[in-house]
Amino acid sequence: MELHFDKAFATLGPSLWQGIGIVVYITLFGFALALVVALLLAIGKLSRNKVLTRILSLFIELIRGTPLLVQFFYIYYVIPVLLNSVASLAGYATNVQFKPATCGIIGFAINYGCYMSEVIRAAILAIDYGQREAGLALGFSEKQVLFRFIIPPAIRNSVPVFGNYLVMMIKDTSLLAMISVQELLLRTKTYASQTFLTVEAYTILALFYLVISIPLSQLSKIVERKLKQVG
Repeated sequence: MELHFDKAFATLGPSLWQGIGIVVYITLFGFALALVVALLLAIGKLSRNKVLTRILSLFIELIRGTPLLVQFFYIYYVIPVLLNSVASLAGYATNVQFKPATCGIIGFAINYGCYMSEVIRAAILAIDYGQREAGLALGFSEKQVLFRFIIPPAIRNSVPVFGNYLVMMIKDTSLLAMISVQELLLRTKTYASQTFLTVEAYTILALFYLVISIPLSQLSKIVERKLKQVG
């Protein structure tokens, strides 16, 4: 079997570079929102309100117990139908539709936010109780102690895990091909079906993922070392 990597890279390469832009865009926004969701869920689960903690625990288990791809489908196909149905019952004619990239960002924010919330919660519980007492002794309120003395070191201690989640999110963007996001996998699949250069196309795709994920992994390790020096 004769392979044509030069031809495949010359024609598929430019398209994949454009796809990287979409992958980075969705990943950065999705990860940033996931951090916000994770922090809110972690703080909520640590509250003294038992009803709130049970609701949040149920929500987290629901998200963690279903595949990310199913969640993308639900956000993309089901939620617009539900919103349009509710609006119709209220007497309004609507045609709510979500852009595929928007669904990807929302899906990543919710899914990864639930997973990272447990990381943050565990990191908060691992902080020495004396820091809380010292903050209260200095006249700070409970909220001020939480956001000034507890959360910052907890986030810093969670950075290595967050780095792993970021790399995982990069690779999970391939799932977005199923809801028509023009990321790397969908572009490669389209090209391979048109040219029949299957081996070349998917090998190049794997290399492109490595080009993104390996530098991110190394950057995460560098940040981790820097934070340890600061700590």
